[in-house]
Amino acid sequence: MANFSRTSNSPFMAALVYLLVLFMAASQLTGAQPVGVCYGMMGNDLPKATEVIKLYKSNHINRMRIYDPNQAALQALKGSGIELMLGVPNSDLQALASASNANSWVQKNVKSFWPAVKFRYISVGNEVSPINGATSRFAQFVLPAIRNIHNAISSAGLKDHIKVSTAIDLTLIGNSFPPSQGAFRGDIRGYLDPIIRFLVETKAPLLANIYPYFSYAGNPREISLKYALFTAPGVVVQDGQKGYKNLFDAMLDALYSAVERAGGAQLQIVVSESGWPSAGGVGTSVDNAKTYNSNLIRHVKGGTPKKPGKAIETYLFAMFDENQKQPELEKHFGLFSPNQKAKYPLSFNGETIWDVSTGYNASVVSALKSDI
Repeated sequence: MANFSRTSNSPFMAALVYLLVLFMAASQLTGAQPVGVCYGMMGNDLPKATEVIKLYKSNHINRMRIYDPNQAALQALKGSGIELMLGVPNSDLQALASASNANSWVQKNVKSFWPAVKFRYISVGNEVSPINGATSRFAQFVLPAIRNIHNAISSAGLKDHIKVSTAIDLTLIGNSFPPSQGAFRGDIRGYLDPIIRFLVETKAPLLANIYPYFSYAGNPREISLKYALFTAPGVVVQDGQKGYKNLFDAMLDALYSAVERAGGAQLQIVVSESGWPSAGGVGTSVDNAKTYNSNLIRHVKGGTPKKPGKAIETYLFAMFDENQKQPELEKHFGLFSPNQKAKYPLSFNGETIWDVSTGYNASVVSALKSDI
């Protein structure tokens, strides 16, 4: 063991110890960053997959969600170290309700890339709902496809590495206020409850797309912009002993309450999408998008009133503006423009990833202080 007794009183040693304490504190604060970014591809002017992976790496973005097994993206991800949430398109669900098709799908899109690609989750379907006319025809296939993909992953010896789930949106919630009274709609329980039971059994998280923006835009008279942007100066909603200063926490805790009522008290929730558009609708601007996303990154390290101190794994939507999406609003969620130029600064893993002026940094710090 090293003996520091001879130098323990020196100014140099005191400074060294001080720096070590600062370093350890910073390491604990930044920790493993729970935030990834969704890589949507609905644009005809987007960079090549190899360039996208370089952009993730250079900006210290260590987790990615893609919505289908795009072979160019999977090839580019090899050896990158980026953890991946891989999507099964809704249009493939019926085919994957067949066990043999699911086995072939896993062999082609997962097993053949493992371990060079670090798969974390497979999202079997996205925002399928039995009461949504656009997706209701897929609902009967979601659980069979989840089960078959899970079994195929298990047969490949990967069940301890890759969890299989599905991504829902919050239109399935029937009551969300107050958050402690969150409950699913009665007419979707027959669809969702068996999925929740299967996720509990397999120890997989429920994936949820959570957008305070849409709640605010749909009711701006009742929901304040500051509450939606994490900038409210104090508690806005008091729910028993729990106080809510932002809409994101209220929505997520309402979902946790609903999941508990459906038999999933131990179920983890991963926020598989969240973001704010920079143009195209009510309350949209580059500044609001910057404020929401920067505050979200900072906020999810600390949990919610219902689950304090527990980091919330979250995926920002999205990496790029996508010019083939509809309606117009949907084209403007990108952190980057297709030319790979950032719209505004963000920080991942405790590092500022885009160079900006001192004045701009000061405005970011000011916005963040409002959530303290």
